[in-house]
Amino acid sequence: MPRGNKSKSRSRAKRQQMRGERANLQGAQPTVEEEKAASPALVQGDAPSSPNTGTAQEAASHSAPELNVSHPAREVGAEGSFADVDERRTNVSTIADAIQSARRDPLTRKATKLLHYLLEKYQKDEQPVQAEMLKLISRKYKGHFPRILEKATYQLELVYGLELKVDNPTTCSYALVSKLPIRPGANVGGKRELPKTGLILTLLGMIFMKDNHATEEEVWQFLHMQGIYPGRRHLIFGEPRNFITKELVDQNYVEYRQVPGSDPPTYEFLWGPRAHEEHTSRKVMEILTKIKNAIPTYYPRQYEEALSNQDESAARRDEAVGFHAARIPSHAQPSSSSHI
Repeated sequence: MPRGNKSKSRSRAKRQQMRGERANLQGAQPTVEEEKAASPALVQGDAPSSPNTGTAQEAASHSAPELNVSHPAREVGAEGSFADVDERRTNVSTIADAIQSARRDPLTRKATKLLHYLLEKYQKDEQPVQAEMLKLISRKYKGHFPRILEKATYQLELVYGLELKVDNPTTCSYALVSKLPIRPGANVGGKRELPKTGLILTLLGMIFMKDNHATEEEVWQFLHMQGIYPGRRHLIFGEPRNFITKELVDQNYVEYRQVPGSDPPTYEFLWGPRAHEEHTSRKVMEILTKIKNAIPTYYPRQYEEALSNQDESAARRDEAVGFHAARIPSHAQPSSSSHI
């Protein structure tokens, strides 16, 4: 073959090889959709930061579950063993897998947006509307709206103590109701404060499930699961350790005391007088079982105790009413008369 033809053949072969390599390289690169699917989706806690501090979006992101996997050995008590450390590491690994799975879930990402929307509506004292919520999650996920709403309201109730109720079925508007009475004047800068009742109810429920006294280590392990850590400032609760061991103690929601006979000293939490007055065991137990995706009757002993406590509280109220009625002079009581 003449030299010129050989050169042309080699050039043609080289061009074909280069085109083939380029095609392979392009095939190996992920498409935009693949990148979106591979990148972690927003979960409660992955909301984009905003230059305006103190917004509902920041509050939601700081309240979300985060994973703290550093120094597992520090969680072992004085009597801890290597088996305990291995067990905790296994638990941490399981939690990490669950969180990573949630981050890849597009429904969780949409639920986060919906949570931010609901918190902003609460702060502005405005009614959430279903049409706005559907627009927020986009038409693509319209069929998944009930599940997305369920995820958002779960976090809303757990962390903030707020309940979403249908207000007007015709207009598909809702009302955000606090599970506890909001103290008067709970407004900052023209906006309502996000309530702290969710954490209080959750903490009381956890103490109740631990036979009415939970060690400090147990409390923090539980709060870690809710994304709340000592020393890490929370936009709603402030510094969590100070909030739980000082503010809630001063407000008589909990008692914080040294475990009798513990050496080195360890501490535990119990219900305070105000908790007994304002909350029933059954109410806080229902909150806690929501966290475990169970129902109260899954814990028969605690459930029976909760019912018993509720009956005792009702009896005390009836007794108090009878006592005050007995002290009213007979001439001051309304006379009964028949007008048949």
